[in-house]
Order: sequence, then C-alpha cells, then structure tokens
Amino acid sequence: MDQSSVPDQQALFGWSDAAPPTPAPSAFADSPQARRLLDVREVYAEPAALDSPRGRQIMARLPGVRVTEVPSHWRIPALHGNDGNVARWVRVKTDTLVLGVKRTLETRPNGRSADWIAPGPSNGCAMACAYCYVPRRKGYANPITLFTNIEAIVAHVRRHVRAQGPKPEPNQCDPHAWVYDIGENGDCSVDALVCDNTADLIAAFRTLRTAKASFATKFVNPDLLALDPRGRTRIRFSLMPPDDARLLDIRTSPIADRIAAAPDFLDAGYEVHFNLSPVVLRPGWQRDWADLLTHLDDVLPARVKQQAAAEIIMLTHNEQLHEVNLGWHPRAEDLLWQPAAQETKRSQNGALNVRYSQDIKRTALTRLHQLLATHAPWLHVRYAF
Repeated sequence: MDQSSVPDQQALFGWSDAAPPTPAPSAFADSPQARRLLDVREVYAEPAALDSPRGRQIMARLPGVRVTEVPSHWRIPALHGNDGNVARWVRVKTDTLVLGVKRTLETRPNGRSADWIAPGPSNGCAMACAYCYVPRRKGYANPITLFTNIEAIVAHVRRHVRAQGPKPEPNQCDPHAWVYDIGENGDCSVDALVCDNTADLIAAFRTLRTAKASFATKFVNPDLLALDPRGRTRIRFSLMPPDDARLLDIRTSPIADRIAAAPDFLDAGYEVHFNLSPVVLRPGWQRDWADLLTHLDDVLPARVKQQAAAEIIMLTHNEQLHEVNLGWHPRAEDLLWQPAAQETKRSQNGALNVRYSQDIKRTALTRLHQLLATHAPWLHVRYAF
C-alpha cells in the first residue's frame, strides 16, 4: 500500500496510532489505557444489571454518570435504532456503556479456533475495527455491552468443563486441553479496563486442569499481566500489516506494540498465539505481509517462537456493515468492499456475508503459507479459513 494513501488517525479520529493525546478529565479514568478509549458519560442498563454486584462495582467507578434504564440491552432505540449515530460511531464507543444480563448461557461447539465457544462476558467494543462482525446485528451503534451476571457465566463454564472430562485426543485447537473461547463478541483486554469479568474468567480457568481459556485481542492491557493465568489462558494477538491497521484497526494498539507485548505475556503465564487476521487482499499485500513476518522473526525471542501458533483468517465482510461504514469511515471500504473479488456466503451463525471467491481465497492462502515458510518457519498454522 502506498503510504500516502493511508489516512492519519489523528486527522480521522482525533489521535494517532503511535501516541494518543493527553486526555481531558473523564468520568472513567482509572488508567491511561482507560482514558485512551473511554470517557463514559452515559450508561444504558437493565435494572437487574444495575442491582447486581458487578453492576454496582462498575457504577461505583462512574460517579455522576447519567443512567437510563432499559428493558433489554438489545433493544435501545436511541442507540441501536438511531441512524444519526452513524456519524458518531467512534464517539458513541467512547462515551456510552451498556450493562445487561446474559440470559442465554450456552456453550457451542466450534472446532476452529477453539473446541468450544463459551458464553461471553461482553458484546461490542470500545475499539472500532472497520471489518468487525459484531455490529452487523446492532444497527447504528456498537459500544461495549457488559454482562454483569458473571457468577452465572463462570458457573456455567465450570459445569461444562467438568462434564467433558479429559480431552481424549489431540486436535488443531490444542493437544491436551479443551479450549474455550471466552471473548467471541468482545475484546477481553478492553473489558478488563472497566470491570473484573476478564479477571474472574482467567481465575476460573486457572483451576480447570482439563481446559484453557482463549481470547483474541487488538489491545495491549498491561493490567492483565498481574492475573496469574498459570498457563491456562491463551491470548491471541491479532496482526496485520501496519498500513492496513492504521486504516482499519481504529483505536487499537499499534501492531508493533502487540508484537512487543508477546514476551511479557508469556512470562506472566499466558500461552501466546497470533491471529493473522483479517488478511485483506489489495495491491502490495504479499510484500507487506512478508515484511510483517520478517519483523516477527527478527524481534520475538526464542521462548515465544517455541510455543507460538497462528490462525489465518481471510476477510469476511457484510453489506449492512458496508453501508454503516460509508457513513463514518468510507476510506476503509475502498479496501474492504471489492465486489469483483467477493461472493456471498452463509456463516456458521446464519448471517449472510461476503468473502473472497473460492479461487482467489485458495490462491491467497497458498501464497501466505509460502511467505510463512520463508520468513517465519517456526510459526505453526493451527487453521486457516
């Protein structure tokens, strides 16, 4: 990608990829990381969520913030149903928080990234990745929704793990442990800025000897280093060429910072993997991925390489999200929306999305595997799709 074509995040969204500005005083300002992403001025909450211990913990850290009670975290007309919020897409993520109760506690089989998808502690995110699948069912806004019934979520996961017994044989998810994705619809690193949901799940898996937690993240939160996972949580840092990230991974940690954090997280007791995700096809993509893999090989110490593995995820997009993005970040759609190269697909969750055509995808995956063999041969690919 021509560097001149990459927009400056300072110009687009008020701060740069390299160094966020000094924040104004905030109602939610416990750490520099929180101040970078969150300046919560309004909370929408189900009454039961407000009355829970976790809800009270969160609200105690937000004194004076306006609270609007809602019957459901899914149905908030002023938020999800207000098309005027598209122009405020990033601002809503900064100043709005939703508290709800997760009523359906279900663990689903996966078999790709993890053996199981656990009921997540959140839905939505304070970051604003232009390709994110989570807002596709939400309409015109996608701030963090935190689920406050974390005790019920943890108890459900414990029961499910115990019911499985030991893992009978190795698979692509893990050779020994059942792997549970705990962050399917949010980013656990960001959630940890707001409350202890992530800490509670990591603590639970610390004692579950036949299972491990797993979550992908685009945010380096040093607070997680103190949670003592004891090898029972896998953190997956999502990576893409830095030029792509500056355009698409809005409000996230810089790619170089995610890579640089890997040794610290390994030393703190995490298993550290990488998501090569999403792979966006555009002129120069092979060169830029080669540069990224070379950087990985150059800077990561041997102890990280010895235990690392990767997932490759080709871009999947969605027409409804495309239309929303045109209202707040149209330059991203120059890369993401490529009808001549894409075809419709029905995802596992039933959504109708678009992906690269089979021939284009197959050729790109073959080439990416070749780049890995050349520039980072130590990085085992667990799966690719």
